[in-house]
Amino acid sequence: MRRWAPFAVLAVLLVAALVVASRGSGHATTAQRVQRVAKQVRCPQCEGLSAAESDAPAAQAVRQAIADRVQQGQSDGQIKAFLADKYGQDILLRPPASGVSGLVWALPVMVFLAAAAWLAVLFARWHNRPYAHPSDDDQVLVAQARRRRER
Repeated sequence: MRRWAPFAVLAVLLVAALVVASRGSGHATTAQRVQRVAKQVRCPQCEGLSAAESDAPAAQAVRQAIADRVQQGQSDGQIKAFLADKYGQDILLRPPASGVSGLVWALPVMVFLAAAAWLAVLFARWHNRPYAHPSDDDQVLVAQARRRRER
C-alpha cells in the first residue's frame, strides 16, 4: 500500500487542480461575460474568427445579443443555446459534449487512463518479479571466467 501513496496523492492533486481551474473567477462584470461568451462562438460572417475577435457587423450583432441576454440574467449556457437555435450548432466553437461529440472529447481521456493503468500493472509485475538466480552451471562458468581473467 505504501508504494501507491505517491500515486494517490498525485491523483488527488490533479483532481483538485482541475476543479479549481474549472470554477473560474466568481463574479464577472457584464463586459467580461459578454467577452467570454463571444470568444466561444463564431462570427457568422467571418471565417475562422470568434465573435469577440471580429469587427464585422454580424459579429457586432452577436455581441449585442449576448449583452442583452446577460443583462436579462441568462446564464452562459442559455445564451449559447439561443445563439445555436438562431444560427445553428456551427456557431459554437466548442461543440456540446453529448452524444457522438461527447465521445470525441471523452475517448482520448479514456485511452490515456487505460494506457496509464496498463503501464502501472506492467511495472508492478516487473517490480514484484522474483530475481532469477544463476544455476550451478552458470556459477561454474562465471568462476572459470574469473580465474582466466586473473591469470
